[in-house]
Amino acid sequence: MALEDSARGKGDRTMSLGFIAQYAAEAALQTDGVASLEHSSVAAFKDSFGVEHEGEGVEVRFKAEQEGLVDITVYPVIYFGRMIPEVAWQIQVNVKADVEKYTGLIVNSVNVYVRDIIPQEEGFDA
Repeated sequence: MALEDSARGKGDRTMSLGFIAQYAAEAALQTDGVASLEHSSVAAFKDSFGVEHEGEGVEVRFKAEQEGLVDITVYPVIYFGRMIPEVAWQIQVNVKADVEKYTGLIVNSVNVYVRDIIPQEEGFDA
């Protein structure tokens, strides 16, 4: 497999981009204030041509120059009334911690691009 498609983790297992993206997506969705994740424009473009994308609302890129380093980009939808910088910071912390814990990779960066802000759910206290 090419470096873009997989990376070495602890031991001899290999991981696909989708596997890593799934951990990142789950961590982002568990962050307080995150309603959902949306595709990036690149993912939407890939979908329009029938090309499968690695994860819903998450992009994963391996650092070509260093094995085991990964850059992650998350595209969240945030609830109205939340402090966006605080939610974005917590997404970064959660994604980095979970991906490093469960994959053994080193997260070089977690970029957060807020895609939308939506009304609060019923019963939500800001």
